[in-house]
Amino acid sequence: MPLELNQNVKNNPKSQENTELKSHSHNFTVSEIAFVQTSLLSWYDKNKRKLPWRDRACESDQNKRSYAVWVSEVMLQQTQVATVCEYYKRWMEKWPTVEHLSRASLEEVNEMWSGLGYYSRAKRLHEGAKKMDEMNGNIPTTAAELMKQLPGVGRYTAGAIASIAYGESTGVVDGNVIRVLSRLRTIGAQSSSKQAVEKFWELANKLVPNDRPGDFNQALMEFGATLCTPQIPQCLTCPLRTCCSALKQVEQHRKAASLLLGGKTVNPSSKGELEKASGMNDKDIDIEECDLCLPASQWDATLGVCNYPQKAKKKPAKEEMLAVAVIRRSSGDGVQFLAVQRPKKGLLAGLWEFPSVIIMSDVANIARDMYSSLVNFVNSELGITLDDSKSHESIGEVSHQFSHIHHKYFVYACMYSGEDSPVETREGHRAIKWITREELSTSAFSTAMRKVFSAFESHTSADSKLSNPKKRKRGDHNGGRKQMVLDTFFKSKN
Repeated sequence: MPLELNQNVKNNPKSQENTELKSHSHNFTVSEIAFVQTSLLSWYDKNKRKLPWRDRACESDQNKRSYAVWVSEVMLQQTQVATVCEYYKRWMEKWPTVEHLSRASLEEVNEMWSGLGYYSRAKRLHEGAKKMDEMNGNIPTTAAELMKQLPGVGRYTAGAIASIAYGESTGVVDGNVIRVLSRLRTIGAQSSSKQAVEKFWELANKLVPNDRPGDFNQALMEFGATLCTPQIPQCLTCPLRTCCSALKQVEQHRKAASLLLGGKTVNPSSKGELEKASGMNDKDIDIEECDLCLPASQWDATLGVCNYPQKAKKKPAKEEMLAVAVIRRSSGDGVQFLAVQRPKKGLLAGLWEFPSVIIMSDVANIARDMYSSLVNFVNSELGITLDDSKSHESIGEVSHQFSHIHHKYFVYACMYSGEDSPVETREGHRAIKWITREELSTSAFSTAMRKVFSAFESHTSADSKLSNPKKRKRGDHNGGRKQMVLDTFFKSKN
């Protein structure tokens, strides 16, 4: 039985008929919509991955159901599914409802999120939970209301929650959906451009059926993540191959090349004649100029369907160099490390880290000056007196790539032997605390700082082995096994 078309399609039958007359159309016909819906849902029913949030999305309580979807969608932004699974399980065990999350502190939330990256997501999720708790835990049931009332919930997240948790017939557009739609409809404009984004949302909203909208949206995203992948799409086994315009374009190009060159190997650089033979030149593709078409001059035969989507070239990431100090002391609890809390706004807001300071490029090659900058920062900003003349050790360099910035850390280790300092935040100063290694492992430290600590531990472990070589017993030259004497090999066997 065919799925019921949504109102976006029902209300425009004439426009749908007209698109059938355009071979280059970036729209779907009514028959194509029905085919995509049926084929994708059939594929999804057979191939969907077992993921923890999908079980929770079947909760009978709609608030629990929508909360479970909400958490998963926020975690999945910019993060791979395999990474999210364990974080999601731990999160839901600790805070199974929006009420539980609303009672948590931001510090606890950051600790649970530690290592997942993009920490502003956790903060917005926490803020949203507090707001929903003020509304008696009733999460909005439509995409429009979700965007209006939940902090940090945009069009995509709202559409995902509304369709999966509440069955609203509304589309979703993420990176996977963009890739699938751009190939199915040969949308060659830069995928982040205004006209392309509007087109993707238009197509997504027309494709989603009234029946099983949540399953369809998950199917579309899963299809992009597992089959219609960025580099190696599985076109031969694709259930949508018969309505994929990008694949048809590839086949037309191959056919034209074969006719033109008599089966000889095609030189990708000789595009002019191939474009004419395959009907791919700009004039033949669209009489009127089309902002969504990929110009023939940009077509790369070696890429095939991977010509789509077209992405804008990323700007080079800003580079910053920082000196960071792993400061330790001995106490009744063993070795402790000094941690300082980052400002409440900006990169990694509110997380804990080792004392660090940005250094200018003209100082980067002078180790002494870098360490002096660290000492000045610790003394003036944290209220802990370090002696610049005391011994310290350079651990080496650690690099970490954020989405828009590249950090290179010059790591130093030093001992602190002064009096304990207050941990309460002083006026105009950052909060500090002394923590053990075990406490550090569960604290809200960024991935970059965990890399720094790993480098510190590797260095100190290597030093320990060099300064305290393991003594061997006489004759023990093989890990405790007794070495056989030469005569043994010449004894006769009994």
